[in-house]
Amino acid sequence: MGVIKYSCARTNVSLGLLDQKIGKAIEEASVELMEGRNDDKIILDVFQTGSGTGLNMNVNEVIAERASQISGVKVHPNDHVNLGQSSNDTVSTAIRIAAVKQVKDRLIPALTEIVQAFREIGEKYNHVIKAGRTHLRDATPVTFGQEMLAYADAFEHDIYLLNSVLSYVRELPIGGTAVGTGMNSHPMFRENVIRVINEVTGDNFTLAYPFRAMRFLTDLLTLSGVMRTIAVELYRVSQDFRLMFSGPFTAIGEIDLPTQEEIAGSSIMPGKTNPVSAEASMLISAQVVGLDQANQFASNLGEFELAMGVPLIGNNVAVQCDLLSEGLSKFARLVVKGVVPNEERMRIYAESSPALITAISPIVGYDKASKIGKMLAKGMSIREALKELGFNDSSIDQILDLNKLTKPGIQK
Repeated sequence: MGVIKYSCARTNVSLGLLDQKIGKAIEEASVELMEGRNDDKIILDVFQTGSGTGLNMNVNEVIAERASQISGVKVHPNDHVNLGQSSNDTVSTAIRIAAVKQVKDRLIPALTEIVQAFREIGEKYNHVIKAGRTHLRDATPVTFGQEMLAYADAFEHDIYLLNSVLSYVRELPIGGTAVGTGMNSHPMFRENVIRVINEVTGDNFTLAYPFRAMRFLTDLLTLSGVMRTIAVELYRVSQDFRLMFSGPFTAIGEIDLPTQEEIAGSSIMPGKTNPVSAEASMLISAQVVGLDQANQFASNLGEFELAMGVPLIGNNVAVQCDLLSEGLSKFARLVVKGVVPNEERMRIYAESSPALITAISPIVGYDKASKIGKMLAKGMSIREALKELGFNDSSIDQILDLNKLTKPGIQK
């Protein structure tokens, strides 16, 4: 809101609509607001009138009072600070500026951090063989690195999605005033305000078709949807780590998370370690998904020329961005970078998997492979089953080369 009031004051002075002394005082007061020096005076709750009129007037009054002190002249909150504006276009513009700033400054760097962490771990442990699992049942082998690089790839795509949707969110309806027509503002007001906003923010905001951007908040809903996607992926990754960390002796126990040892896992069981950071990320994910659901509902609020969920969506998008940024960054630092695979246990699981019969199916045929599967179900090892079919040890070693099974190719 400070950026908007600053930009509008400068524009109105340049257009000869506002006294220069008053305009400069409004600019100075707006900068103070931008720097957070008057946060304690912005007292409106998020749950207010749906256009954000309460917030706009609260800001106008705070800036007018401070500008009056700076200039020694009575500055009016409506006639001067709000000149050429309406709550309908200013607040709907402010939430878009805030969303773009937060995504650029916090969320994209956090995603970049977790992508780099997964890539480093993936490349470091790309040689470590482990059992694949589908439907929580044994499947053919993969490498630990392949799994980590899959997570990196998913989050890397999310960066692309965010950058794509930001071009839409950058379209600002400022200058549309009450209903989009721009009544009571100078014909050049919109273009000049956008230019100043870009000078202040260093970004590349553009003019929206105001009738659309004041009526629909679907650009922000789309951004919320991308953050929901990131949250779902973070939840999934956290769950996988939680399962791999389960145990250490009565469950999977494939990885260790040394950083978890610093935190008591239980108030009654001494020495117990839990995947606390992964679980915290899962709670964050649940909250982000819930806020997206609220945004879907809020996007339906309003009729004709005005969206009526502006303060709520603005707040929710900010919270979603903050939560995800912290969750991703902490997961990267406290979980991914500290993960240590239990290579021996991973290999034992991989070599014990009945799914290895898939590897020999092209060699012995589907029917014989099915018989081997039944033999394994009765407790016979796959090596013993292959011997029953007449394969010697050398051939069996070649067939069960796990490194070969993690790459494309047909077994012969």
